[in-house]
Amino acid sequence: MSLSGLDLNLVLSLRALLEERNVTRAGQRVGLSQPAMSAALARLRRHFDDELLVRSGGHYELTALGRALLDRTATACDLLERVFSSRADFMPGNEEHEFTLLSSDYATAVFGAELARAVHAQAPGVRLRFQRTPPDVTENTATMLSTADGLFMPHGIISGFPAVELFTDRWAFLVADTNDEVGDRLTMEDLASLPWVTYQRTYDAPAARQLSMLGIDPRVEVSVDTFQALPFLVAGTRRIALVQLRLAERLSGVAAVRVMEPPYETVPLQEAFWWHPVHTHDAAHIWLREIAARVGAAMTASEPGRIAAAAATEQTSG
Repeated sequence: MSLSGLDLNLVLSLRALLEERNVTRAGQRVGLSQPAMSAALARLRRHFDDELLVRSGGHYELTALGRALLDRTATACDLLERVFSSRADFMPGNEEHEFTLLSSDYATAVFGAELARAVHAQAPGVRLRFQRTPPDVTENTATMLSTADGLFMPHGIISGFPAVELFTDRWAFLVADTNDEVGDRLTMEDLASLPWVTYQRTYDAPAARQLSMLGIDPRVEVSVDTFQALPFLVAGTRRIALVQLRLAERLSGVAAVRVMEPPYETVPLQEAFWWHPVHTHDAAHIWLREIAARVGAAMTASEPGRIAAAAATEQTSG
């Protein structure tokens, strides 16, 4: 369908009608009189060949199509707002701007903190708003990205969108200090026999697939939706957990756990910043991507040290 024959102002009216489910309130929301909003509803009904809103007692309810359009219309409005707020230039030192970034708690703690410091140094008026990545991001990636400025996520989860490389990481295991079933080194038998704490979403899918290929089917005892809770759910138990090494190093000392090398060569983790193509040529977004790439490159240059090497040094000094 060609957009040239459509009045895009109707998108705003449609969103207001579907969310308010009241012609008068919808009109007040978008600055239209009640007769004008009624006329807009009539045009929308003709266009979709559907009532969209039907009276039920003293109120209106959405039809099946109206319910289907509810989220799509909100996404369309957000995307249109981003399109028409695009800028040809961006002066970071003078700007008042907010970026919305989707991120796991791991990426926020490891990368977001560094990014926030770098952004503040150049643009004190710029705000970063980190939001937890929705669990269905792999099913509705385009929709998610159209309502935010970007997404921090490793390769191997999504594809087909522009991205800039950030930093590399490795996987490590957490074992309780009190767990005397595990010696100085983890074994494949330990992974198969001990109970696990796991991150319950799909962002560690490549690591999980590798375990499956190695014949390890983790016996999951606890699952959580935050990486930073893993050490506390391991401490004082027989459980083990797979966690990113950079995060494990930052959490070192907050819980009575050991950080241990996997008994196999793990798939490296390459974190990236993904965005919707609508942002590609926006000056503010280009600036943000350049800052993110520089911060990521600096982090990669200071790659986390080998756990085994640190342990060996400790034993030697002891």
